[in-house]
Amino acid sequence: MKNLAFTAVILSFLAGSYLASLDERLMNWTYFIPVMLVGFVGAFLYKKEANAAAKHGDVLKNNKKILIDSLDNVLQNLEALNGRKEQVPTYEMRFEIDKLFRDDLINFADARDSMKHLFGIQAFADIMSSFAAGERYINRVWSASTDGYVDEVMMYVEKSLYQFKHAKAEFDEAMSQV
Repeated sequence: MKNLAFTAVILSFLAGSYLASLDERLMNWTYFIPVMLVGFVGAFLYKKEANAAAKHGDVLKNNKKILIDSLDNVLQNLEALNGRKEQVPTYEMRFEIDKLFRDDLINFADARDSMKHLFGIQAFADIMSSFAAGERYINRVWSASTDGYVDEVMMYVEKSLYQFKHAKAEFDEAMSQV
């Protein structure tokens, strides 16, 4: 059903684009409005199916474990990296970041929508605000490493650690409320 709804959205967009391109001054609303309605219905059904799948118990259970493990790994690796940041050459820091954080950041991001169903929208926003800031700081470390800015590398590793500690505290608080 989800794939059918997605296909309806795509076909509606293509048909609407085609109808809009037939005449630069006139729109045939008799055909255009039903085509767009099909697209809106398809988008609504797609979102409804996606939410139903996200709320499924097994998905929530698996994503909860992924969220916990990923956040713990990021924090643990960041604490270790912060402790040895002076020993890692500036230009090598970007490779350390790729090696230590890429998979866990991607896994957390892929599972993050489950937090809405597990903890509510406010807890989701609180956690993701700090998580996103920490991720931006990690990306800034990567960029500063590429550009050779030693001071920025050192500073943003520490800032990122602070943000991820805050995200972990918010996450633990949300977990205690469940």
